[in-house]
Amino acid sequence: MTFEGFLNLNKPAGMTSHDCVGRVRRLLQLKRVGHGGTLDPAVTGVLPIALGKATRLLQFLQHHKAYKGTIRFGLTTATDDLEGEILTSQPAPDLSLEEVQTQLPNFIGKIEQFPPSFSAIQVRGKRLYELARKGETVEVPARKVEVFSLEVLDWRPGDFPELDLAISCGAGTYIRAIARDLGAMLNVGGTLARLTRTESSGFAIEQSLSFAELEIQLQENKFSPILPSEVLAHLGPIVLSPEYAKRWFQGQRLPIAEIIESRHSAKNTSIPLSSPLQVYHEDGQFLGIGQVVESDTNKILAPQIVF
Repeated sequence: MTFEGFLNLNKPAGMTSHDCVGRVRRLLQLKRVGHGGTLDPAVTGVLPIALGKATRLLQFLQHHKAYKGTIRFGLTTATDDLEGEILTSQPAPDLSLEEVQTQLPNFIGKIEQFPPSFSAIQVRGKRLYELARKGETVEVPARKVEVFSLEVLDWRPGDFPELDLAISCGAGTYIRAIARDLGAMLNVGGTLARLTRTESSGFAIEQSLSFAELEIQLQENKFSPILPSEVLAHLGPIVLSPEYAKRWFQGQRLPIAEIIESRHSAKNTSIPLSSPLQVYHEDGQFLGIGQVVESDTNKILAPQIVF
């Protein structure tokens, strides 16, 4: 059986995203498998997996992500989480939730953060974690990221207090960096103790499958990939007649005005003239992704991905 579409995988701790892709490839006996957003080995939760031709659609996924994380104060580590060497350990029994809450607004909105030294960002063709393991110190410029919301879920006081947060953010945000920087602002140090991604690119953890659940569905012949139409619902749709669909598969550029004026115009009366767009055959078949471009005289639907 050939699988085309997406899998909402609930990634277990201890596996890299690459490990997960390899295991899915073996379970489904597929050559083409990719993931939509790296998770550190210790992090659990939603890992979007593309299957077959859907790997070409990964670039069009939404960028919104959400997490539930625990920050432990009084500690700093080389990796900004509990996986790394402890750099400092100083109990902070007097730290209060009120003090922490006064600093949280500094991490909401468009902010700049320095990625952790142990991260997958490339510098001079090398991953930062590769350089860090060799003891090399590299200057990495701050990156602009966006955090939409931070919600306090729980607070546990003590010598090493812990804060549970729900975080909604854009792509590229390092929750480890938030833990590190929040601890620094409070002058007690901080590191990420636990992290689960609860949402990524429109995939929610409530609908995710563990490897065990995936294997059971495969054994019972019940596994069905998520359709591109569900994953790409944030993109506007355009519907083509059989004639235009044929031209689409030939890689031709199609005048938007002609599509709207065709006998199928009722389905395209509210085409959002923005790019990219989902492209469908009138029978509901997903045809790919199109880009609206300006020609000398009109707007053109140009094929980006022909599915």
